[in-house]
Amino acid sequence: DVQLVESGGGLVQAGGSLRLSCATSGFTFDDYNIGWFRQAPGKEREGVACISSSENRGYYGDSVKGRFTISSDKSKKTVYLQMNNLKPEDTAVYYCAVDCYYSDYDVHSTTVDYWGQGTQVTVSS
Repeated sequence: DVQLVESGGGLVQAGGSLRLSCATSGFTFDDYNIGWFRQAPGKEREGVACISSSENRGYYGDSVKGRFTISSDKSKKTVYLQMNNLKPEDTAVYYCAVDCYYSDYDVHSTTVDYWGQGTQVTVSS
C-alpha cells in the first residue's frame, strides 16, 4: 500500500523555522515527483513546493519562494520541506502527495491521488 507520513509541524513564532518530513513507502520513489501542499481553514488547497524526480530540483509557489526549500533523500524515500522566515499566513495543515507538476510560479497536484494525513503548522505573530 502507498503510504505517506508527514511529521515536524508545530507552533512557531513569526520569523522562525520548521522542517517538515514526508516518509514514503509502497511505490517506486524515483518514478514520481513529490509535492507539498497546504490548506488553511476556509481556503482552497495551495501548492507549496514540488521536487522533480528527474532533475532533483525544487519548484515553488510564489508565496513561499525564497523562504522554503524542498529536498529529498532517495535512500530514505523521504522528502523534506525546510521553512524559514515563517509568517502567520503560512499557518495551515501541510500535506505531502505523490506526484505534482509545476511552472515557474506555482505547483499543482495531479490525478495520482495519494496523500499523507497532514501536519499542522501554526505561526504566531
